[in-house]
Amino acid sequence: MDAREILLWSGLVVGLLFGINGQWSGFCLNRALKGGWESGARQKAQAFALALVVSVLGAQLLSAYEWVDLSTSIYRGNGTSWLFVILGGMLFGYGMMLANGCGARAVVLLGQGNLRSFTVLLCLGISAYMTLTGLLAPWRLMLAQATTLPAHGLYEFEATTRFALIGLLVLALLVFVFWRGSIFKHKRDLISGIVVGVLITAGWFATGWLGADEFEPAPSASLTFIAPIGETIQYTMIATGMRLGFGVTVMVGVVLGSFAAAKWSKTFRLQGFATPSEMLRYMVGGTLMGVGGALAMGCSIGQGLTGFSTLTYASMLAFAAMIAGARLAQPKA
Repeated sequence: MDAREILLWSGLVVGLLFGINGQWSGFCLNRALKGGWESGARQKAQAFALALVVSVLGAQLLSAYEWVDLSTSIYRGNGTSWLFVILGGMLFGYGMMLANGCGARAVVLLGQGNLRSFTVLLCLGISAYMTLTGLLAPWRLMLAQATTLPAHGLYEFEATTRFALIGLLVLALLVFVFWRGSIFKHKRDLISGIVVGVLITAGWFATGWLGADEFEPAPSASLTFIAPIGETIQYTMIATGMRLGFGVTVMVGVVLGSFAAAKWSKTFRLQGFATPSEMLRYMVGGTLMGVGGALAMGCSIGQGLTGFSTLTYASMLAFAAMIAGARLAQPKA
């Protein structure tokens, strides 16, 4: 197989494993936040924090050994709009609560037969592409030019200081994960966090090393669910006019993996909306996630884990904004 075929197959495998893990564990930032705010349950948040630890360590090891060049990723690009990172993150977080799940969770639920998630994904994908290249693109570009600042992050520190800061970050997260050992009572969440972190590392390795083509260089990337959802919708309509990419094969893999896991566990069932008002709420949530995720350059996975693993301040700020936006919506959700 050539480099491109390896890249596409890698995306499918990573997606399959993510879908199986997501269906089996219910891994999702929305569930993590709701559990903590509504009942004090921390295991989903601990799973997310553990995924972040593994993602950061994995990405930084790949970078340290020069297997992956993280500087080519969109997170360390020429600049970042501080306005879009904050506004987009908050819109995404708010929409995530309205739609009762992030974009990644919606893809997993689709494989389980949840038709509500199908509506969310359509609204998310269309609104994301409308923001990136459609009706809202001119306004986005105009505001971006006025608010973009150079990209910065922990990666700019010299090696000793950088590793010390990474160590402190990882230590703080691990204290939260293993505080009082409660996570060991929820082994499914413990395992799911590790798996997601490993899959994000695998995504970096697939795009930055396994599938890298020196004749057609492309940015390093890993799991993210905003632009790829829009790309998947677009690919189903004009497959002969566009090239299949890593993100699309990941999306296909997630649906297939979730479907297989749901069938295996006999939890597959068709589900729809109970009322028109519920449908409207999910549509608004999906649209806000699409617009917000496009502005913030990622979702709870794309910025909260993948982007964060590159140690850029913008990704950290976007993730914080998503949590803030979710908190604003939480009383209404």
